[in-house]
Amino acid sequence: MGTVIRTGIASFGMSGKVFHAPFLRNHPGFELVAIVERHKNESRELYPETKLLRSFEELLADDTIELVVVNTPVQTHFEYVKAALEAGKKVVVEKPFTVTAEEARELEALVKAKNGFLSVYQNRRYDADAAAVREVVQSGLLGEMKEVEIRYDRFRPGYSGKEHKEAAIPGSGVLHDLGAHLIDLAITLFGMPEKIFGDLRVVRGGESKANDYVEVLMYYTGLRVRIKSTVIGRADYPSFILNGTKGSFTQERSDTQEAELLAGKMPSQDDWAPAPPKPDGFLHVDTDGKELKEHRTSRPGNFMKYYDGIYAALTGAAANPVPASDAVKTMTVIDAAIRSNDTGTVVTL
Repeated sequence: MGTVIRTGIASFGMSGKVFHAPFLRNHPGFELVAIVERHKNESRELYPETKLLRSFEELLADDTIELVVVNTPVQTHFEYVKAALEAGKKVVVEKPFTVTAEEARELEALVKAKNGFLSVYQNRRYDADAAAVREVVQSGLLGEMKEVEIRYDRFRPGYSGKEHKEAAIPGSGVLHDLGAHLIDLAITLFGMPEKIFGDLRVVRGGESKANDYVEVLMYYTGLRVRIKSTVIGRADYPSFILNGTKGSFTQERSDTQEAELLAGKMPSQDDWAPAPPKPDGFLHVDTDGKELKEHRTSRPGNFMKYYDGIYAALTGAAANPVPASDAVKTMTVIDAAIRSNDTGTVVTL
């Protein structure tokens, strides 16, 4: 691999430690040259050869850095991405792209005006389960799609202490966090909906003030997609339920990559992200007049494919895997869900 892209990461919290640094370190097309930690020195233990910087401004001032990963709290994304683009940097920004669709559209316009590069880190496109669902939808086995549910539940009844995620401020809560992933998956599968209904609640109470129960209905002609997420979900519901005119498909959330990264595994290891030990999907359809019931096992996911795509895009070999225009669509749906919740009405896009 010829060209090596010198890269810096804007923070070293969970996003930096788990979802970016391991892949940049192990991808032959990137060199991780700098990490910003405002007060701690944790990156020195894991990446001693990488420069430790104390501010985002230092990162932008380094003329040897070509690509900047903006993985700070979402409330800073607009300001930091704008500054990075104006400094001539290529940018990868964590999801959610921005706090509002207006901010997203402004950054999309800026990257076009600067002839720059901006990609949004929607890594859940590369989950094993998401890939399995995509394959079934594209196969046409279900016939005309009529009803889809995509959900991502966690059981976290306590307060995390992360104000940018749990305070009553714009951009906080499950809708912007996990909701951005689920909405992105729905749009990549079915395109933009025509109407949106949103139901956002605070079910934990106490110190947590942000939405932690989310239900978003996405209305298409002949199809309804339901997005659901809660922090008090302990039951093992299917993560995807798809019903079409020829049958149904259910898929568990079986991807192991996040758990392996949290346990300290690196994507370069031989046993990285193995296939599920048992079937995690079930297909029940009519095909050629015959009933088919089939247990399916998804193939391993691979978040590295995102950075493969970034490298290919930056070297002119392929298109941007997640351009700003994709994230503008997601933010448009998020904005509509908030308006719908506030007004109790269905919002037309």
